[in-house]
Amino acid sequence: MLTAQARVVEEEEARRDEPAGQGDGPLEVHRVQGDHYTTVVRGHRIDTDQPLTAEGTDEGPTPVELFVASLASCVAHYAGRYLDRHHLPGEELRVSARFTKAPGPIARIGTVALQVTVPALPPGRTAGLLAVARHCTVHNTLEAPPEVTLDLTTGSGSTQ
Repeated sequence: MLTAQARVVEEEEARRDEPAGQGDGPLEVHRVQGDHYTTVVRGHRIDTDQPLTAEGTDEGPTPVELFVASLASCVAHYAGRYLDRHHLPGEELRVSARFTKAPGPIARIGTVALQVTVPALPPGRTAGLLAVARHCTVHNTLEAPPEVTLDLTTGSGSTQ
């Protein structure tokens, strides 16, 4: 019972780890050349491309790799905040990820396996850390997908 209560408290603390309003600003993607794109987020630039084996120029990760990296880095952020909050060492925190594409005609990711590595934890802290990490914003979004809309604006400025 105590473990379940601790898990609830940890999950509530995790929700406070990301500032409100995050994501309110625009994010823009511009084509550089071929399969190479630059995304600008709050002034930060992220390049995506396809590997040389897929006729890209390998100027950055693929969008799918970036998607998985987003999940892994979100888990790392929440795990790191958990370690900091409980005054536990976090210098060796690592999150590794592996993913596979789903079979079938629809292009999508079928599986993602994350491995969180931390120094030895005191007894009773493993469940709390995992509860917090499993409730990062990106993981929660995958569990309850958002509504996504897609509109098209032509060169004349009309939206379709």
